[in-house]
Amino acid sequence: MLLETILDIKNVSKIYQSGNHSLTVLKDINFSIAKGETVAITGPSGSGKTTLLGLCAGLDQATTGSVRLNGVQLATLTEDQRAAVRNQNVGFIFQNFQLLPTLTALENVMVPLELRGEKNSKVHAMELLNKVGLADRASHYPVQLSGGEQQRVSLARAFSNKPALLFADEPTGNLDAETSEKIIKLLFDLNKDAGTTLVIVTHDLDLANRTNRIIKIKGGEIITNESITHG
Repeated sequence: MLLETILDIKNVSKIYQSGNHSLTVLKDINFSIAKGETVAITGPSGSGKTTLLGLCAGLDQATTGSVRLNGVQLATLTEDQRAAVRNQNVGFIFQNFQLLPTLTALENVMVPLELRGEKNSKVHAMELLNKVGLADRASHYPVQLSGGEQQRVSLARAFSNKPALLFADEPTGNLDAETSEKIIKLLFDLNKDAGTTLVIVTHDLDLANRTNRIIKIKGGEIITNESITHG
């Protein structure tokens, strides 16, 4: 059975121009990801991982090549149109949580729901906070939460708009080992329940090895793209 492709990257390069100098961050990248797949993008610092994630999510545009996200060709869109595609299809989890400091945990989770004009956003957001074990912290502000709790709020927020594709950029990068383990388990459990496609940029090989496939990047080029068999 052929699985439907949700992300298709063809001949993508990213070159930054500064005066007479040009810096090639990504060179001729090709891969596709099927709906429901979990994929890790790994590589040393400066290899182009986060740049690639930004291109995949339509946060930035490739210099050459094409990015097709859930059937939509991003290169032909304006910035506003790309933002609309992201709002409809994409969720994000960041290393530094990126919660809004003036909003409570509950209000942070409600933001994507309210942007989409969803009714009962408060009820839905509360259900998600309950799923990540933070129903009792709903009225707390980010500054009153630990790092692990903040990342759990950001997980609830990421899944709130039922994204087709979830991008996680070093989701355990700011957490200790014990907290990381809990966040990873929660991420994969929520992902399985929702049937979301998950793309994780990570240095953490234990985390990478839990996905279906690892794409390794070095010097802006893919050096391996291998499926993982889980025993």
